[in-house]
Amino acid sequence: MAAGLARRAFAEAGLDVAVSSAGTAAGTTLNAQSVESLLEVGVDVTAEVPRQLTEDDVRSADLVVVLGAEAHVEPLGDTPVEVWETDEPSARGVEGLERMRLVRDDIAARITGLVERLRR
Repeated sequence: MAAGLARRAFAEAGLDVAVSSAGTAAGTTLNAQSVESLLEVGVDVTAEVPRQLTEDDVRSADLVVVLGAEAHVEPLGDTPVEVWETDEPSARGVEGLERMRLVRDDIAARITGLVERLRR
């Protein structure tokens, strides 16, 4: 979700930022409801494939953003690691596509803040 939203936000802001996505416990398929919620806002990630985060990924990045408190990434070299403790609607009983929409919107708002920081 975050990578697709970030690519669009950076492009719209005229920022030349390379974005990649990897998981600390990568699955084998994308979450169908996540994909659907992104398509609703014009972000198509259907060609993406989940992949595992590596130490080389962390070392070569200018910034690593970790989504959620349950994932953990050790900083390597000079690469800063930010943890975004995103909204978890399921804690309030919100499930399914509505849950994904709320998660999507929370991530999008955080990316908007990142865009503003990068513009400075």
